[in-house]
Amino acid sequence: MAAPPEKTLKNLAGKWVMNKTLSDDTDRILQMQGVGWFYRRAIALATITLTVTEYTKDDGVTHIDISQVATPGGITSVENRTLDWEYREHTDKIFGKVKGKSRWVKLGDVDDDEFLKTGWDDLEGEHVQSYVESDGGGWTADQVWGFEVLGGKRYYVRHVVVRKGDDWKLARLVYDYQK
Repeated sequence: MAAPPEKTLKNLAGKWVMNKTLSDDTDRILQMQGVGWFYRRAIALATITLTVTEYTKDDGVTHIDISQVATPGGITSVENRTLDWEYREHTDKIFGKVKGKSRWVKLGDVDDDEFLKTGWDDLEGEHVQSYVESDGGGWTADQVWGFEVLGGKRYYVRHVVVRKGDDWKLARLVYDYQK
């Protein structure tokens, strides 16, 4: 289901399911990130569901907590984003030890690949940028989140650029709203 108009990056709470027809293949990116063949195959065959909780604390900082589940298989991952552009360390079942930072950002302030800045339905407003570095894996992942209109329908989308040495891969991840 396309994203209803009331769903925005400031109101992302709910369940989102990856639309694999509209999303780019992630196998090469996951391989670059050191994810083994078994997990990559399970992820490729699974339904990926994000359960999102979003809130702002008294200090004015937005938090986006995401529980990601691949079914069948029950592969889970947690993404807790604090949008203050401060590094936080995290150990992930799939990606290992990483450190990342997230923020609200205007597209003009994204200083990376043009892919991260294009295609959005709102080119002037704020988006979410999330940057992650692997501890020991040698890769980085830069993401910008927003909404895109595809085939006349509005979707929650993440543009992802993963780099390892001189190699890099791009992917657009598209999500259907569930509830």
